[in-house]
Amino acid sequence: MRKEETGEIGIVYGTEDLLTSLCNSVTRVLGIATQSKVHYSAMVQRITKVGLKPDIGCFVLFDGGFTGLVVLNFAADTAMELYERYMLHMGMPKSELAVSHTSDEVSNILGELMNQIVGDFTGKVRRELQTNITQNQPKMLVLNKQVMLSVDTPLDRPEMRRVTFYTEKSNIFYLELAIDRTEFIRLHDFDSSEVADPDALLDLERGNRGGAATQSTSSADEEANDELLKSLGM
Repeated sequence: MRKEETGEIGIVYGTEDLLTSLCNSVTRVLGIATQSKVHYSAMVQRITKVGLKPDIGCFVLFDGGFTGLVVLNFAADTAMELYERYMLHMGMPKSELAVSHTSDEVSNILGELMNQIVGDFTGKVRRELQTNITQNQPKMLVLNKQVMLSVDTPLDRPEMRRVTFYTEKSNIFYLELAIDRTEFIRLHDFDSSEVADPDALLDLERGNRGGAATQSTSSADEEANDELLKSLGM
């Protein structure tokens, strides 16, 4: 994470540092999973609302050391590019792939990838900031219009950002983050070294594929999903 020297009170990690760490998790996980280059804009937007936008919107809530909401919005072409690259890298023949972004399989795979992204991010938070955040299961929705979201847990000083991402084929998707304004101040040095293990990440993705598909069809999860959507005002 980027850090700011403050002299008397040590090194401070703020909202932009958390956003940068999250963006790096997006590029890292998608890069490994799809074996392609994904990068994000050097410019970030300050926004006043976060929402799900067509054609596929995915969101996840996290809580603990700090509270927030992460949204990924994919156009149909972007969703299909990431889905196809992931499935082909996993060894699936092209003839067996879904042909439309409205397929449940496409939503399941994107939801799985978002779960890995947020998992990578929460791991870095534990190591680098020495605090813990927990996440709910990502929810994917195929949309034909924009839906605005609000975090059920009140944010005292909310900060919201939007970042533009680009795939290898120059397709675009967006990350939106709503988070309570926070700062972490390092009081003393500690070892926060991180050893990247791409093979372990891919193994975890393979293991989760079957579970994610099964979970999406269970009535218990459908009920939980309805409750979460209701809490977000949808």
